Amino acid sequence: MAKYRKKPVVIEAVQYNGLVSEIVDFAVEEHPDNVFKIFNYFDGELFINTLEGKVKANKGDYIIKGVNGEFYPCKPDIFEKTYEIVE
Repeated sequence: MAKYRKKPVVIEAVQYNGLVSEIVDFAVEEHPDNVFKIFNYFDGELFINTLEGKVKANKGDYIIKGVNGEFYPCKPDIFEKTYEIVE
């Protein structure tokens, strides 16, 4: 069986602290006309239309911009194990 290593990729991300405006500001650069088709804020909860369908983002999750401009949430513990800050 072959073994594979994940290619190093630099991503952009922001931690969701409950302020939807920060998420919109983060995403609007990539999708200025479609940001509200990607993100839905309903009844105090944030949802992201990902490539796999609609996913709820919880306070504390990181919102990641993928290599193709897509967005998705990531739990803080997984994010910290997978990513490190690039300076």
